[in-house]
Amino acid sequence: MDHLEEEIEIEAIGVEVTTQPVELYKVLKIADAVSGGGEAKQAISQGYVAVNGEIDTRKRRKLVDGDLVQFNEEFYLVIYVDPDELAARDSVVVDDASGYDAVEQGFDDEVAYVNEEPELEEAPTVVEDDKPKNPKTGRKSIDFF
Repeated sequence: MDHLEEEIEIEAIGVEVTTQPVELYKVLKIADAVSGGGEAKQAISQGYVAVNGEIDTRKRRKLVDGDLVQFNEEFYLVIYVDPDELAARDSVVVDDASGYDAVEQGFDDEVAYVNEEPELEEAPTVVEDDKPKNPKTGRKSIDFF
């Protein structure tokens, strides 16, 4: 009897990692599928996470490029990216969707439109008061009225 494998297509979120192998709980953290490592480890140990179609309860399961993680009705594909390539790719951001045409504006076609960084507001100034700190905790005392 022939065993037929049905080919299905799924949508997966790419999780780019710069080291491999990478631990399963870290993939969930990098993908922002959980709020932290503790939550990721708990979800894995309770059997809510599948790797390549099979439930896996090993928090430190080693994953490599091409592994597929399923959690919370989402799929995450581990994609290894060489750290040097990632740094080169992220160093220049070109906004292709801006509609800006350098030639139309009178510039050479070699000019690329780059988004400017938004101006950040100045951080509020913190004023230190003269209350003594507790030597054990390092905290200052608070006066309640």
